[in-house]
Amino acid sequence: METVTLEARERKDISKSSRSKLRREGRTPGVFYSKHIKPVSIEVFEKALNPFVFTSKTHLISLKIEGNEEQECIIKDIQFDPVTDKIIHFDLIGLTKGEKIQLEVPVQLIGSPVGVKEGGILQHVLHRLEVECLPRYIPEHLIINIADLKLGDSIHVSDLNFENISILNTPESLVASVVHPKVEKEATPAVEGVPAAEEKTEPEVIAKGKVEEKEEE
Repeated sequence: METVTLEARERKDISKSSRSKLRREGRTPGVFYSKHIKPVSIEVFEKALNPFVFTSKTHLISLKIEGNEEQECIIKDIQFDPVTDKIIHFDLIGLTKGEKIQLEVPVQLIGSPVGVKEGGILQHVLHRLEVECLPRYIPEHLIINIADLKLGDSIHVSDLNFENISILNTPESLVASVVHPKVEKEATPAVEGVPAAEEKTEPEVIAKGKVEEKEEE
């Protein structure tokens, strides 16, 4: 997995007003924490953080805080503004060699399902999976081949198996399936005594036109 450097500064002022000021200046407040060190309040430039968040891959981050040693970590949590969708806060968790970590990893589906060729529709339900593994086994994404899925078939967490990785989602959780297309419109009920195919609305339009003609006269 690719490791990318993220430069940060320690935040001394953690008040609400200070956080608001940071965001106006294009910087994002966050926290770095680990089992072996005290949590550190930090700030980074919003543009520097975006590539780690708006991506379909998981990145290892080499966090470089001014005046401190670089720390290997991953993004653990992101908070977004409910109106603008901008990042307003983030958490980074430090990695320790030999200790397992829990994190969410993106799911990548590959292959063209047989069921789609038969007229079915692919539904991708879980786009990320919660996993546990050692830092050296953290994948950029989890690849699932769906080429053999027929119409009505599905893949659940219980069907998956990845080397050196444990999936923490419940076994019955649905990941993807190929379903029958839904009928967009139901057939219009037939008028009693008249077959549906023979129903017409044109006479109503003609009648309306005759009334209008009389009014004009």
